[in-house]
Amino acid sequence: MNTSLELPVLPEYQLTPLPFLLPPIPDKLLTLLLPIAAYWSFSMLFHWIDEKDYFSQYRLHTPAEVLKRNHVSRWEVVRDVVIQQIIQTAVGWLLGMTEPDDFFGKEEYDVAVWARRIRMGQRAIPGLLSLAGINANELAKKIAGSYPTLAAALSGGVYPILVKDSSLHNGPQVSMPTFATWEILAANAMYWYIVPIAQFAVAIFIVDTWQYFLHRAMHMNKWLYTTFHSRHHRLYVPYAFGALYNHWFEGFLLDTLGASIAFKAAGFTTRQGMWFFTCSTIKTVDDHCGYALPWDPLQHLTSNNAGYHDIHHQSWGIKTNFSQPFFTFWDRFLGTVWTGGDVSARYARAKIMAQRKVDTESPTTVVSPTNITNTSSADSATANHAPYASELPNAIDLHALPASYQDPTAPMGKAAQQAAGSREQVLEDPRDGGKQILLEEAAEEKEARSMIRKSNRRRTASSLTQSDSLRGLRDRVTMHGRTGGILGMESSR
Repeated sequence: MNTSLELPVLPEYQLTPLPFLLPPIPDKLLTLLLPIAAYWSFSMLFHWIDEKDYFSQYRLHTPAEVLKRNHVSRWEVVRDVVIQQIIQTAVGWLLGMTEPDDFFGKEEYDVAVWARRIRMGQRAIPGLLSLAGINANELAKKIAGSYPTLAAALSGGVYPILVKDSSLHNGPQVSMPTFATWEILAANAMYWYIVPIAQFAVAIFIVDTWQYFLHRAMHMNKWLYTTFHSRHHRLYVPYAFGALYNHWFEGFLLDTLGASIAFKAAGFTTRQGMWFFTCSTIKTVDDHCGYALPWDPLQHLTSNNAGYHDIHHQSWGIKTNFSQPFFTFWDRFLGTVWTGGDVSARYARAKIMAQRKVDTESPTTVVSPTNITNTSSADSATANHAPYASELPNAIDLHALPASYQDPTAPMGKAAQQAAGSREQVLEDPRDGGKQILLEEAAEEKEARSMIRKSNRRRTASSLTQSDSLRGLRDRVTMHGRTGGILGMESSR
């Protein structure tokens, strides 16, 4: 018998219970506790930064806005977050009861299984090469002297020299095939790296998909919005520990159930789930932190960051930017990303107001986060209006209000449709939104413009060199834009 055509024997193994990662806490209990600990520790870090007024130049909103524009007390936020986390823990406990206990000792066996799959996959190589008119066996013979391993792979995984004498179950010695070095290396890469990365990619895709479509439904259906989701939008100025402030049913449906489905579908182990749930929690907190920090890696890994999600919390963008918590592909694929261009100027103006008592003579020291949405205001004119084509004519309540409620104005085109639909939704929910929200934003915009005009006049009158004056003008144009409307900023560079 030609043993080179047979598959190598899989090694024996003995399972041993996996020691606790953090004794004496069982891993399944730790999986429930870590996301809660991460939520409060990470959000309290941002709260401490808020209280100490550190990095104010990177704030998306001023402390005054947090107090003035939000329609829920911090105590109510904490209460509802704790309720959601209690439900989350109970569901997680039930989920853990369906999972087997974790063991180790089978790793070498599992790697060998992958090596076998790689060996079996090589049997398809001759047929695939024949489709291109290449005789695999002839090619293998030509290179066998210089590249014996490659020749064996091309001939369908036939390795006549890779055999060893061994006995099965204390029987007589027989020649058995073994794995090539490259097969073991590839199998280790599959088992330890490629498969786990694929599992996390599947879980991320499921969570993003689940949350996008449910979140979008919560906004497109008036009953769902006013009954459940409007509670979260009482926070027009998000802050870190308000990330999970939701109606309890929405929190279960959107966050807990979606993450549980992703856990099961991805085939996670307990420790993989521990990482996934904890990292998802940290990402959610970071998306609501209220800061565009240039050194925060979470805000640069994807375009779905604090600046992107903050637009969704504004009265003019509430029906856009539904994607959360990881990527924005559904928003971009289905046309629900904000198309009004970079809104950095809006936040820069608010920050200038906060700094006027400290730095009234030099507003350009404020650092503006750039390109928050990765779009251009020109997109508004050229983008397909779907799914917002009917928003502007259907904004009945909005049309009945004076033009002063429309400040800040959005660029013409799709962005105007998005802003109209968003503001109409605010007006349709008088309990948690209503006209007062639009009045507050319009007043804030008017005050910001007034402060900028005064600051610019003072700076023009100061004794600066011509070079400094031109540089200051360039910075102000870059920060605030050339046009009167601040939702779309046209940069001079």
